[in-house]
Amino acid sequence: MTYSIVARDPETGRFGAAVQSRWFNVGSVIWVEPGVGAVATQSFTEIAHGPNGLAAMRAGAGAPEALAAVLAHDPGEAVRQVGMVDAAGRSAAHTGSACVPFASHLAGAGASVQSNMMERPTVPGAMLAAFESASGRLADRLLAALVAAEAEGGDVRGRQSAALLVAPPRGAAWERELDLRVDDHRAPLDELARLLRVARGYEAFESFETLAEHGDLPAALAEADRAHALIPEDDQVRLWQAVALLGNGRLDEARVAYREAAAVEPRSGEHLRRYAMAGHLPHAAEILGALGIPPVEG
Repeated sequence: MTYSIVARDPETGRFGAAVQSRWFNVGSVIWVEPGVGAVATQSFTEIAHGPNGLAAMRAGAGAPEALAAVLAHDPGEAVRQVGMVDAAGRSAAHTGSACVPFASHLAGAGASVQSNMMERPTVPGAMLAAFESASGRLADRLLAALVAAEAEGGDVRGRQSAALLVAPPRGAAWERELDLRVDDHRAPLDELARLLRVARGYEAFESFETLAEHGDLPAALAEADRAHALIPEDDQVRLWQAVALLGNGRLDEARVAYREAAAVEPRSGEHLRRYAMAGHLPHAAEILGALGIPPVEG
């Protein structure tokens, strides 16, 4: 009913998990925790195997032992499919004897892929090969594995939802670098790829904000430009790019950027005015005046 991957990036220590299914809101079946591990639990899903698997690994069990522990008292073991990876990069997976065919898994070094109710039995092999050969950051490689599964036919019922999680190398149990979910879509992997692009755009946007707060305007503008290149359709990014352009003395370009933002969201000027009213827009009078936005009274 689902195909998924759990993995640990050996270079960064990040954990990730990704999944696609012909079922609503499949994101609830994948789990990650910084410094601990990742779990995917599917096929007549027992959600408890996610948090319980992480708890076992947090307590010191390796992925094989954690998997055995969660299945030991599960009366539905025959219909379950579970994959885990731990902080040492050990992986383990289980496909119950009563899972709907084609159903199988592959547990490799630092990654496990699992699938059931697939059109073809070749899905796990294609997923693991795609993950291992892909370049880029962990999220890109996880997405490549999902795309490879779909190229092999994917879920025999079709497609509906997808999700992708990445946990930082260290942090609290709840911390995520990425938490992307497509709950209901005719092309969930396309939408997941779009959301990943938007997430990368906002990553650059947050970097812009930090640099601007520290007064490094050239570097801030570079990050604003990078954010806009990633998500040119985003009016909020375009609005603050206008502010960055002003800070770098590029008045004509700033006005063009502001007009484009306001064409999408007519309240863009009021957006900046509210920041100015709250005292969060340095040089507010100059910025508002240069963009033709009514000044803040008083």
